Amino acid sequence: MDFFKSVKDFVSKRKIKKRCIALAVSVVFLVVFIPVVVFHKPRNHSPDSKPSSNPELTPAATLKYVCGVTQYPDACISSISKIPSSNKTTDPEILFKLSLKVVADELGSISALPKNLADSTSDERLKSALGVCGELIEHAMDHISDTVSSMEVEDGTKILTKRTIHDLQTWLSTAVTDHETCFDALDELSQNQTESTTLSQNLKSAMRSSTEYTSNSLAIVAKVLSLLRDDQSPIHGRKLLNSYPSWVRPRVRRLLETTKNVTPNVTVAADGSGDVKTVNEAVAKVPNKGKTRFVIYVKSGTYVENVVLDKSKWNVMIYGDGMTKTIISGSKNVADGTPTFWSATFVTQGQGFIMKDIGVINTAGPTKGQAVALRSDSDLSVYYQCSFDGYQDTLYPHSNRQFYRDCDVTGTVDFIFGNAAVVFQGCNIQPRQPLPGQFNTITAQGKKDKEQSTGIVIQYCTISPNGIVTVPTYLGRPWKKYSTTVIMSSKIGQMVEPAGWISWVSGHDPPSTIKYGEFNNSGPGSELTKRIKWAGYTSVMADYQVWKFMAYVFIDAMDWIETTGVPFEPK
Repeated sequence: MDFFKSVKDFVSKRKIKKRCIALAVSVVFLVVFIPVVVFHKPRNHSPDSKPSSNPELTPAATLKYVCGVTQYPDACISSISKIPSSNKTTDPEILFKLSLKVVADELGSISALPKNLADSTSDERLKSALGVCGELIEHAMDHISDTVSSMEVEDGTKILTKRTIHDLQTWLSTAVTDHETCFDALDELSQNQTESTTLSQNLKSAMRSSTEYTSNSLAIVAKVLSLLRDDQSPIHGRKLLNSYPSWVRPRVRRLLETTKNVTPNVTVAADGSGDVKTVNEAVAKVPNKGKTRFVIYVKSGTYVENVVLDKSKWNVMIYGDGMTKTIISGSKNVADGTPTFWSATFVTQGQGFIMKDIGVINTAGPTKGQAVALRSDSDLSVYYQCSFDGYQDTLYPHSNRQFYRDCDVTGTVDFIFGNAAVVFQGCNIQPRQPLPGQFNTITAQGKKDKEQSTGIVIQYCTISPNGIVTVPTYLGRPWKKYSTTVIMSSKIGQMVEPAGWISWVSGHDPPSTIKYGEFNNSGPGSELTKRIKWAGYTSVMADYQVWKFMAYVFIDAMDWIETTGVPFEPK
């Protein structure tokens, strides 16, 4: 009995502590968060239970408070209030769902616009950029759909767990990134072309509302729903949308430990000794939205082809005979007319992707500008013992949660860039000699919205030159307003400039909203005495600043990476 009493006392104290924390937050953000705390009704109330008799707790006041946490409160209130049911609820979770409906409706209304604009021009580069936007709007709609589905339950019980909140932030962060990447594709076009400028501005104007509405939904998750979450495990019957899919089993651990005794679904061999001769033929055999692991084995050889696993290709594992033996090679690039987003030699978009023992190369060379080797949009994806080789923009972790272990990455300008929540561990990151007059920047992180759960974390890695490098080399440069990059417990070579980092615009410090830092690094390039003095940069991060960038927090590593069998350090 004493034991149970102790447990009961512990739980009670834990609840009191949580309430005190919530109260403290409420005091700091008085106007916004006091109503949020009031909204949190006991779970044992029936659906018909009436809200508190607090006279200020009206639907209009609730909507005002919820929208008050967003960057675009007026757009939030006006868009949600048009939905009749918003006038009957004081539940922030329901208002969040209504905000998702607003986003979905707006994206649906503009989904055909990029193609219509492309049909009105003969400029092939502009057509391509508009094509990228059309694809990204479709992706954003899918991510909103994922978010809506994750809120559904079979028995009507509501539950918001830490894991659910992380999923919601991830998918809405990706939807925000999809919008921004469309704008990036349009901005790659020459600004001197009147037609290009006009059509680009037309599309950007049309996408303004969906951009703001998506940002609003993300802010509601980050600042309201996160306070209401229940730390219990998901209840029976909850739909998790395969966030932690069926392939997370001991069998996958064996696949990654050794592939010698694995029977793949498809074997690729250029010499005809396999089932097919090209990787694309193997990809064509992958079922749509498969819930079990589909394994592709690619024998030694160089496969000159551009490979795309679209968003319907779930739970695919592709492995080869080693990063220097099984090579997938392409050469698309911006200089020859392909947008950066479409230049990748290998693209993976479906959730739960694993790549092992393969090299991916973009052979366009240093004179062709942006030329991507790998672009990944796959949520909960793992890259193990792989290499990614190119010059400018080699590796593009575009969105969602990604993990790279024991990989080699080689390049010059911004050669690790994008806006995924990505962690690199045990990797060899290798700047190479660029064109005359250029300098090397290892990272260019693209976080545009302050509530996005994204950033680049480089941990337990080695940063050293690939060959002779005689130009200035920097750890990175902030690409967007809220760029986030942390390098910790890594060995940094002497070729890195003493300043460490460089601004995106020469002579102008980045905004104070960025989050850049270093922690516990070693090597001659890790000396901190001459580092830049930006407001958003921390040369010696404290423990409390570092913990949120640890793999087990930043990308929920304990819930999915550990079960794949890939070696990883949670801290």
